[in-house]
Amino acid sequence: MKILKVISLLLDYPTQVIFDAKDELAQAIAATRVISPEQRLAVQALVDELTAGDLMDAQEAYVKLFNRGRHFSLLLFEHVHGESRDRGQAMVDLMAQYENDGFAIDTKELPDYIPLYLEYLSHCDEPTARAGLADVEHLLALLAARLVEQGSPYAACFQALLQIAGFEPEVAIAEVSEQVSQEVYDDSFEALDALWEEEAVTFMSSEQTDSCGINSANAPQKQREDVAVPLHWVDFAHDATATNKV
Repeated sequence: MKILKVISLLLDYPTQVIFDAKDELAQAIAATRVISPEQRLAVQALVDELTAGDLMDAQEAYVKLFNRGRHFSLLLFEHVHGESRDRGQAMVDLMAQYENDGFAIDTKELPDYIPLYLEYLSHCDEPTARAGLADVEHLLALLAARLVEQGSPYAACFQALLQIAGFEPEVAIAEVSEQVSQEVYDDSFEALDALWEEEAVTFMSSEQTDSCGINSANAPQKQREDVAVPLHWVDFAHDATATNKV
């Protein structure tokens, strides 16, 4: 689905690609029918906000929101397993899933990085993509609720993902609202320093990484393109895998 590729790009660290592709993004958002008209407007509003100002300002706002602590972390398993060793096995399993489906990872991001996961799902058929989102519905709702509470336009991305997965965003968010209301959010540098002081956990040994077969020559590859950007924007006009999957 093209819209998953759009949301993947919007949730990744802002680059010049967003500015250069804003017309294509707008076309893809307007064309999709897997989210409601209201949700299309909300996602488009995020595109407009990101591209209306200076790129460095967008990058600074992104880092302040997503890269300070775990509250808004874009790593799926961080919300499930924290720093436990169970997270390492979950990563190995997800990497194996990517490999089995011929999706090669050639970035430095962890496999549970949400924009990467969405890019993977954008290559899947629609039922598989919807099921993949449904599997993490609670986490999508949790992040959506937290972002709504902060008044962030990024909430539109997670609300759209909930809708694609077959859930009503308002209902899903309401189900986690009590949990979110009781959370204490601290994005101070002192709190960030405290996180860094926690004991580091090695999730995967080099042998485990090798066994996952990343970039394996034996598997049919859907190699991620354009290494110049963090999550590699593929021109819709040349993306055969996304044809008629909006």
